[in-house]
Amino acid sequence: MDWEQARFNMVEQQIRPWEVLDMTVLALLSEVKRENFVPAARRDMALVDMEIPLIAGAKMWHPKLEARAVQEVALTGTERVLEIGTGSGYLAALMSKLAKQVYSVEIDAALADQARSNLAAAGIQNVTVEVGDAAKGWSKYAPYDVIVATGSYPTIPAFLYEQLAEGGRLFAVVGDEPAMTASVFTKVAGSIKQEKLFETVITPLVNAPQPARFEF
Repeated sequence: MDWEQARFNMVEQQIRPWEVLDMTVLALLSEVKRENFVPAARRDMALVDMEIPLIAGAKMWHPKLEARAVQEVALTGTERVLEIGTGSGYLAALMSKLAKQVYSVEIDAALADQARSNLAAAGIQNVTVEVGDAAKGWSKYAPYDVIVATGSYPTIPAFLYEQLAEGGRLFAVVGDEPAMTASVFTKVAGSIKQEKLFETVITPLVNAPQPARFEF
């Protein structure tokens, strides 16, 4: 496969049409090779517009969603980032290039081990991968300048806002299938400002807190 031609096609046909126009983010897609984070059996699909199954029911996002999330959290090189759900480590790898430190928490130990191997092979040293359930918060390194949840929440639990630093941003997909909305939530003077971005559907986080629901 001509990976560089395939990467060019991915950017032009998938990423740019999704309003990812930040040149720094677009350059990252060439620097961090997505195919090196994809399971070997699915490597040929690394740059295709689809979710890629991992182990333990996890999935890599569509490339356009990864790129859009990185653009929307507007990293400047100084941030401490919490990623909820490591997956293959690819999204953490992208963010690591624009942040000071990424703390990534994965609930599945085997997946965390694979992500560590992928990150090490890519020479990335400012990502810490830990095993745990961060869907209910990960206060160990809080406060964070940026939090990215790689699975959806039915509603955003208050403790995530509490773990944001002042001016911090949370990227999350919120709602129930088939109606979910990706948003950036920014903490300003102790209150939360929401910017709704687009509709999508992703797999819910394991153990995401559930709101009270009416029963009939």
